[in-house]
Amino acid sequence: MKKNIITMLLVALLGGGNLMNTNSLMAQTKIIAHRGHWDCEGSAQNSLASLQKAHEAGAYGSEFDVSITADGVVIVNHDDTIGGFTIETSTYEELKNLKLSNDETLPTLEQYLVAGKKNPATQLILEIKPHKSVVNEDRTVENVLSLVRKHGMEQQVEYISFSMNICKELRRAAPAAPVYYLKSDITPQDLKTLGMTGLDYYYKVLQQRPEWIKQAHELGLKVNVWTVNEPQVMQWFAEQGVDFITTDRPNTLK
Repeated sequence: MKKNIITMLLVALLGGGNLMNTNSLMAQTKIIAHRGHWDCEGSAQNSLASLQKAHEAGAYGSEFDVSITADGVVIVNHDDTIGGFTIETSTYEELKNLKLSNDETLPTLEQYLVAGKKNPATQLILEIKPHKSVVNEDRTVENVLSLVRKHGMEQQVEYISFSMNICKELRRAAPAAPVYYLKSDITPQDLKTLGMTGLDYYYKVLQQRPEWIKQAHELGLKVNVWTVNEPQVMQWFAEQGVDFITTDRPNTLK
């Protein structure tokens, strides 16, 4: 009986090696809800509801976007315009009563941080949008970091941006903060040299350059991939052992 059990264990281990390895890789991959978990009832992109629903879905993190107003208020919105106003050249007074598609009022970053702090198990993946001037980008970084420090959330907030200037300024002003570059146009070695935490690249770029995933890990960098919504593509990236997948469909990925 004992011999049969040992034989069965050996067969399972040898025959199931690839499956065990795949499951191990997939277990490493964490879910980031793109603009929060918005594709569900009562939610909207970058809304406070989407942040709460990302937490309820069990996502590792909830991604959202910020820009700064002309008078220095950091607000949460994906586009650089809303309701006919350009955020960067408008005052908060002009924007504060605008509504999202779920009838929420346009949130400020401070409101978002206060809401996010209630669920410390959910990371806030804060994307600072490129601005029209370097001055405004630097001003946004300064104000964002000030708010994060004010609320004692340095361990709960991670940063991403398409702007290399923003990434460099984040790295300079907050050396310990996790910073990921989004533009998908430079090698993992270049990111390592620049002191970034990792890459957060468009999925089609990483499909064309899967070696960048391995290279990044060999350099000690983390790998995120955006925005993956098809189950077979999710599966492929999980099998590649990426650290994070950003998706509009966190429940599908889960």
